Amino acid sequence: MDSSVKSRSEYVLQTIAHVVMIIASLAAILPFLLLITSSLTSENELLISGYTFFPEHVTTYAYEYLFTTNGENVLRAYGVTVLITAVGTSLSLLIAPMLAYVISRSDYPRRKFLAFFVLCTMLFNGGLVPFYIMWTQLFHIKNTIFALIIPRLLMNGFSIMLMRNFFQTSIHPAMIEAAKIDGAGELKTYYKIVLPLSLPILATIGLMTGIMYWNDWEMGLYFISNPKLYSLQNLLNRIITSIQFLASMSKDVSVSVEMPSTAVRMALAVIGVIPILTIYPFFQKFFAKGISLGGVKG
Repeated sequence: MDSSVKSRSEYVLQTIAHVVMIIASLAAILPFLLLITSSLTSENELLISGYTFFPEHVTTYAYEYLFTTNGENVLRAYGVTVLITAVGTSLSLLIAPMLAYVISRSDYPRRKFLAFFVLCTMLFNGGLVPFYIMWTQLFHIKNTIFALIIPRLLMNGFSIMLMRNFFQTSIHPAMIEAAKIDGAGELKTYYKIVLPLSLPILATIGLMTGIMYWNDWEMGLYFISNPKLYSLQNLLNRIITSIQFLASMSKDVSVSVEMPSTAVRMALAVIGVIPILTIYPFFQKFFAKGISLGGVKG
């Protein structure tokens, strides 16, 4: 093939790829920009003109309303969410790699049974009622901080299978055999050789688990009724519900009170998503590498 024709076709393909990536990037960025601008738009303007990237009147009333009426609760909920995210992610990175490493070893005779057991947890579950009865009647975690940590910690078979594939494709058996010859036991081999070579998948699973804990609202909805244990997502959900209720009541009694329900929803979403957006760039490199390697079928 002529070099000029080849270079022209490569240029066209690169141009198409750049256009596609630009469109995909805008599709990811523009909703966040609209979210932020909407939270800084007055309630009347949102109701009359709708959502816009360029509001006529920029106001922080939604944030002022939120922190004035629920400032202490929001800060406490932030603390609870940070705590359960840090503890849950740390425990997940301690427990899940151990099981994943065991079922990745071809010389372990029961690995197929354990892998099948993990896979079953991804395909089947007993339903919400048995789930609730088990954790409240048997383990008594209702209205405790453990209710926000333990159920999610023990239900993430996808992370285990992803790490298993990573170990199978990235940790060569010859390295483990060499460690045995040098006198290293299983634990020393695991902590000194396997884990240091697994930083990409650990960072990937850590990020995915952290986001799961940060955005989790179901466990709080099921098990938490103590306001002091509300996570950020549970508190935000209850604030939105309260605002909707007050707004409907103000209409019923014909009271002229500005209830920034729409703007507050946007402000609450901004408050909830900013920490994730802040830390994600630091893990993005490991995230892409870990997914690409861990997603290879072992």
